[in-house]
Amino acid sequence: MLLASAAGEVGVRLLRPRPAARPSAPADLRSYFSEEEIARGAAFARPQLALSLARGALELGALALLTLRPPRLLRRRARPVAAGAVAAGALAVGLSLPPLPLAVVSRRRAIAVGLATQSWRGWALDQVKATGIEAALAAAGGGTVIAAIRRFPRRWWALGAGGSVLVGALFAALAPVLLDPVFNDYTPLPEGETRSDVLALARAAGVRVAGVYSVDASRRTTAANAYVTGLGPTKRVVLFDTLLDRYDREEVRVVVAHELAHVRHRDVLRGVAYAGIVAPAAALATQRLSWGLSNARDTPAALPALALAAALVSAPVGLISNRLSRAIERRADAYSLELTGSPQAFVSFERAIARQNIADLDPPRWMTALLATHPSTAERIGAALSYGNR
Repeated sequence: MLLASAAGEVGVRLLRPRPAARPSAPADLRSYFSEEEIARGAAFARPQLALSLARGALELGALALLTLRPPRLLRRRARPVAAGAVAAGALAVGLSLPPLPLAVVSRRRAIAVGLATQSWRGWALDQVKATGIEAALAAAGGGTVIAAIRRFPRRWWALGAGGSVLVGALFAALAPVLLDPVFNDYTPLPEGETRSDVLALARAAGVRVAGVYSVDASRRTTAANAYVTGLGPTKRVVLFDTLLDRYDREEVRVVVAHELAHVRHRDVLRGVAYAGIVAPAAALATQRLSWGLSNARDTPAALPALALAAALVSAPVGLISNRLSRAIERRADAYSLELTGSPQAFVSFERAIARQNIADLDPPRWMTALLATHPSTAERIGAALSYGNR
């Protein structure tokens, strides 16, 4: 596990943006938000985070129990590869059940503050869809892992490392056209001012994208967001309809420029490269840790121990990778300010979206350092102030 964490640290140091973004100017949150808004964000976001962490802990606990006492289904030795596929799919479904009550509590809190808009029936249908997809993928992975273990009892981790990176890259490329449309409708931006602005910004940034899409996020939430997804011909910028409907032209341009920065700097591919750096050490750690957790090796009974080991190995690596994510987001913010030259619009957008998404505006430093994938709101406003004071 130390080796995997060290590989994660190497990945961060190799792939972090150079030169680093300029330090943000000090920004007093109380100059931009009221005490009530700061308190409201903390009161909503921090319990939501605690619920999310508790759900992960429940899944780990369930895996630990299955590792100690594998069900009869997992102990079958007849046709182990097929049994491994069936067992992995069943595990995916079973492990989705213990955290479900906490997911309901989290959703009820989101409804209470006006963030969640989807009906309970629609939410339940989404859960069924997600669990079905996860079970199918787990079944394919479980059968493949058992086959690899039986063929290469001690060195299967090397195949697992390479396979995980290839599969991750494949999903990064195919998710926008195969998985995402299962849950949302994606519409190319129609001709008009916003599309013209996007194309002009893309030309100025020197990038090409397969398309710019609006997603019907409002069917589920009032929150606003935007993101870049896909690789190669599936690469696209996606804007929430809640963003397009609520923000003015300059604020949308700031967001689009931020996302185009990710395209320009190949940040999705950077994520694949990070996985490639970490995967060998993480796969080896998963193998050796699973051996310590269970005596099972090449039967479906090994699957809970492997899943538990993978989760334990990936947790510290994920915390380390968050530093890389924050550095990438800082660079995208800086590029957005350079491309648009609109620090005022940047600040007004950060203020509005923090209120709209009920963000934790003043999180503890340890929380930002360990768990945050983006800079804090104060730091992002400070970046705009730093740009404006040049």
